[in-house]
Amino acid sequence: MDMLTCSHVSKAFGKHNIFNNVLSDLTFSVPEHSIFGFIGQNGAGKTTTMKLILGLLQCDSGEIFVNGIPVSFGQNKTNRYIGYLPDVPEFYSFMTPMEYLMLCGEITGMEKKKSQDRADRLLHLVGLSQAQKRIQGFSRGMKQRLGIAQALLNSPKLLICDEPTSALDPLGRKEILDILCSVKNETTILFSTHILSDVERICDKIAFLNNGKIALQGTLEEIKGIRKGSGIEIEFNRQEDADLFAEKYKDGRRTGKVRVCCHQKTEKDMIEIMQLLTGNNISPQRIEMLEPTLEDLFMEVVGE
Repeated sequence: MDMLTCSHVSKAFGKHNIFNNVLSDLTFSVPEHSIFGFIGQNGAGKTTTMKLILGLLQCDSGEIFVNGIPVSFGQNKTNRYIGYLPDVPEFYSFMTPMEYLMLCGEITGMEKKKSQDRADRLLHLVGLSQAQKRIQGFSRGMKQRLGIAQALLNSPKLLICDEPTSALDPLGRKEILDILCSVKNETTILFSTHILSDVERICDKIAFLNNGKIALQGTLEEIKGIRKGSGIEIEFNRQEDADLFAEKYKDGRRTGKVRVCCHQKTEKDMIEIMQLLTGNNISPQRIEMLEPTLEDLFMEVVGE
């Protein structure tokens, strides 16, 4: 079952008959209990998509379904199924984490005992169970972790995270990614980001958003399989062997004293290179077909 479906969604902003198309014919779906990486440059339309899913903006055309129910602008009936973590979550800084979560539970109508039990569990999950100080003294990473706890308080079927790791250091990013992986069996996660290493680490499916359109989507394996190889790297035992190969093979680029990289080469090129090595009595220490990285594919999509 798909927990989220966006079907032919378009959105434009403007006035005086001058409009800028932010999203054009956007179509993708997020399977239940998966982590879906929504990838795009800043300004690509990721946050606009999130606001449409939350019913905070109205689609110009197309439909959005959450848990099989259509999203309606302004009514937000489907938001009972959604937890949302914005890129910069805001809190009442004079409260402690427990006080804040209890307030959120009260606002949403949760029973006090249920709210207490749920808050205890979530603060333990995000590593804040011992944090008794007020939120105003929290680091950015601690605030992001509290934001995840708040977004999960009502046991949502869909958790939307808008750039949750963009301003964190490597340790803070790892903590957030580990938390998201740990709740995958409880909810479905839409993970908006432009940090490709985060996507490769945790996402089951991904979609590249470029100029308001889905340029590529599928599993990581499917997308990498679009281009079988991104190049060939050869490492030699001696610098003079690397020099001779670089002289004979003009498409190679030196990346070290004994290493040459040949970009955007295929298995056919590999055979040609091996024949050249054999014909010139050059013995490589290592020759490897490089797999395309997510960064390679992303740069192709955005045309850079």
